Amino acid sequence: MPEPMIKSKASSRVTTILTGLSCAALALSNGAALAQDGDSQAPEEQGPTLEAGKLGVPSPPADVTLPVVETVIPDEEFNDAVPALKIDDDPELDRPLESIAEFERRIASEQAGAEPQEGQEAPLGDPALADADPVEEIGDAPISDTALAEPLPPLDQFDVEPVEFSADASDPEDVRVAYTVQVDGLKEADGESDARLRGMFKGLSALHDGNGKAANAAMVAARLTEDSELMKTILASEGWYSAQVSTRIDQPAEEGGPLVAVIAVSPGQRFVFSDIVVDAQPTEPPDLIRSNLALEVGEPIVAERVQGSEAQIAVALPENGYPFAELGQRDILLDQDTGDGIYTLPVDTGPRSRFDGFETEGDLAFDAEHIDVLARFERDELYDSRKVDDLRKALVATGLFSTVSVEPKRTGESAGDDTEYVRMLVRQDAGPPRTIAGTAGYGTGEGFRLEATWTHRNMFPPEGALIAHGVAGTKEQGAGVTFRRSNAGKRDRTFEMVAEALHSNFDAYSAYTGRVAARIARDSTPIWQKRITYAYGAELLATAEKDWDFDAQKRRRKTYYVGALNGQLGLDFTDDLLDPTKGFRATTIIQPEAAIDGGFNPYIRARIDASGYFPFGDSFVLAGRVRLGTIQGADRADIPPSRRFYSGGGGSVRGYAYQALGPHDKKDNALGGRSLNEAAAEVRYRFGNFGIVGFVDVGQSYEETMPQFSDLRFGAGIGGRYYTNFGPLRIDLATPINRRPGESRFNLYVSIGQAF
Repeated sequence: MPEPMIKSKASSRVTTILTGLSCAALALSNGAALAQDGDSQAPEEQGPTLEAGKLGVPSPPADVTLPVVETVIPDEEFNDAVPALKIDDDPELDRPLESIAEFERRIASEQAGAEPQEGQEAPLGDPALADADPVEEIGDAPISDTALAEPLPPLDQFDVEPVEFSADASDPEDVRVAYTVQVDGLKEADGESDARLRGMFKGLSALHDGNGKAANAAMVAARLTEDSELMKTILASEGWYSAQVSTRIDQPAEEGGPLVAVIAVSPGQRFVFSDIVVDAQPTEPPDLIRSNLALEVGEPIVAERVQGSEAQIAVALPENGYPFAELGQRDILLDQDTGDGIYTLPVDTGPRSRFDGFETEGDLAFDAEHIDVLARFERDELYDSRKVDDLRKALVATGLFSTVSVEPKRTGESAGDDTEYVRMLVRQDAGPPRTIAGTAGYGTGEGFRLEATWTHRNMFPPEGALIAHGVAGTKEQGAGVTFRRSNAGKRDRTFEMVAEALHSNFDAYSAYTGRVAARIARDSTPIWQKRITYAYGAELLATAEKDWDFDAQKRRRKTYYVGALNGQLGLDFTDDLLDPTKGFRATTIIQPEAAIDGGFNPYIRARIDASGYFPFGDSFVLAGRVRLGTIQGADRADIPPSRRFYSGGGGSVRGYAYQALGPHDKKDNALGGRSLNEAAAEVRYRFGNFGIVGFVDVGQSYEETMPQFSDLRFGAGIGGRYYTNFGPLRIDLATPINRRPGESRFNLYVSIGQAF
């Protein structure tokens, strides 16, 4: 039975082929006669005819047997059914074809005029085509609503009720689904890894980020798919490269309960290093690369460890004489059967190099000679990227550049000992040299104080700045000019000359002062904080000051001429210049001076300041300070009032007015003293960019030359801080403890920076 069925299908197929061939022959003849029995005869003049049985079909090869073809219709019957095709008898065949537009109009016209047959609807003709006119005028529709013909009401009487749309009463929560997240199979891997896998996943998970809510179950499924890839990535980063992660969504156990998004983890084996290979040129010392590659055979392949170790090599090579070292692409070959990994790292160390000189290009603020002053390395020293970074920071600290870069440049010149010289290329883009700045503050006893400065930082290159400054306040006014050369012949050394005129009108004294001074210093700045600072210099003053005359029992003005030398030494081991949170700092100032007021009166002023900062918790700092001062060698009356010691105020003992503590005259104005002692303690709490401070201050000044630590005055208060990029803004409100008559109940202080 199977065989005849196959034959039958074959016979049918052949029949179809042959019929196709007959139709093709008819189409391709184009009036040409078909050959019969392989003979080539000329066609008859009356045109082609089609007759069954007279189509020339090639005979099959002798070794091929075609299937039997059953006769569908006899040839005679077929010939009778096919009309003869003679071109001469049908003149329509010679007529030219009409255009498509003419054809459509003719058909539409015929359809429009035709009578519908029984049971047939009239055809819909296109009037625009039926009359050969594509444009039809359409008249106005008849008005069936009489209200449309009525006149419109006046505009002032036009009142339309607003259309009210019914609000969607569906609750957005109705279309939300709740879900919980369940992670299975992670406990063992989490315990084996140093990283907190579950916590890492939770912090990055899309499911956890959705807080257990989604618009629909499809969204839960999408998040689940995303988290499955996340889990694979986390596991691979910790050495589980063959981990399997599957997901599913379980229906709630109770009706109305949340869906359960399940992530099932099968960590598999954890891959470890079986070999560590570094492909690099020999280095000096020989183990420079391997000693800095903190990977060991047998330890898990952890991505963070690998990246950190490679970063350490990238840092260590330039620090040890290889400025052009480059790390290639690592290769880790994993064995899925054993769980081993072979780590290979190609490293191109480049030439071992020594420092040469400097080149500079761009919009220059200063030349290569001054760059050499800033550098802390000499020619022939082994290249060290840390010294290059130090030079870059020093260039930035000058404040003269919009952008500046320092990079090594190969010279190809041998420096001996298998090294070559490398020149430092400094690209400069000088910034605007002028700056206008201002500060403002307020303190009880000091009043309001506004200080403004105009600075040209490079008027006298290199780094020769001209500074004009002015002070305007309720208690103090003045103006002056300063010349300052930074990095004067030596890195971090500043030479400064000042000329100024000041007027002060404090409760303790009033003065008109002219001052000229010069000093050489090594100071800290907010950009460049230094552990050790120093300053030394000299100044000359001419000052007319009011002082209490005990003989006349009143204040009278006296003129003093003062010449002074000064020296200062500071240590700073804090973490920030304006807002320290840990460490300590100390400063000692010694000033030999001589005052001329009808006589020559030499004396020495000395002061010691120390402060410490101790963090506890994440947001608290305990801070404390002490200050001691003494003047030796002269009576108080021989010392100008502006050169004596005073206590009280925002930078001294808060809770009291500026310079309010110490000996007083009969009119209760402070006289100043020859010694002082002060101390303060603060608890600082910071939250974000804001902070709160509670503090207690204590201090006093004395007529004696040594601090007496007696009659101490205390103040306490609370303060607020707003932290900015340049330091905290400070507002303190304090009150005196055991307040005496005439003392203010509250005192306010506003400034920049912490109190100490």
